[in-house]
Amino acid sequence: MGATPKKLPFKRVLLKVTGEAFVAKPGNHGIEVDALNHLAMEIKGVRDLGLEIAVTVGGGNIFRGAMAAEAGMDRVSADYMGMLATMINGLALQNALEAINVDTRVLTSIDVHQLAEPYVRRRAMRHLEKGRVVIFAGGTGNPYFTTDTTASLRAMEINAEVILKATKVDGVYDADPMKDSSARKYTELKFIDVLKNNLKVMDAAAISLCMDNQVPIIVFNMTVPGNIKRVLTGEKIGTIVRGI
Repeated sequence: MGATPKKLPFKRVLLKVTGEAFVAKPGNHGIEVDALNHLAMEIKGVRDLGLEIAVTVGGGNIFRGAMAAEAGMDRVSADYMGMLATMINGLALQNALEAINVDTRVLTSIDVHQLAEPYVRRRAMRHLEKGRVVIFAGGTGNPYFTTDTTASLRAMEINAEVILKATKVDGVYDADPMKDSSARKYTELKFIDVLKNNLKVMDAAAISLCMDNQVPIIVFNMTVPGNIKRVLTGEKIGTIVRGI
């Protein structure tokens, strides 16, 4: 007889990726094929564990609505353009996943019937139950809300047990580790401490929503191959945010 499979701590997860996941280096723009394929392979590894996974994508590699608004563009128009950027990333990720035989659906808060399904909660949950990777694009469909808030909202709606915040650093620090060599990494944080200390995990609305519903957030470095799988099999990497 073979070894008994290890019991996984979660069954359904939501992965939140920023636009940076689609490029090799921070500050680059567009979609770089190597970065895209790496992301797709990491997601496939999660799906192959038997987990149900949904992904919320950002669009900062293509267009940042907040920055455009600061430069003088109408904020509402800028935010809608940012939502369209997430659509582009969502479709790119779907293509990369299906190229490696991962059944995928893009659901969007903005009606683009030729490209993706409209977001309907029950439909999203049904896709997950059938083993499909679900990609949420288009933000919440409303201006003034970030993709952080979208990730938290969708996680609550689909009954995800954890939010995985994929970054290019290995957790949450008390200062920018790229600029301060003495920056201290946290292994665990409480939601209230993130809010009090203004730690850059997710925006305040997203953190408050997770705190109210007690859905933990794990922040980790997704550029290391296999890290998503390590997090989901219980390895202590990154920073976990939970509790009050």
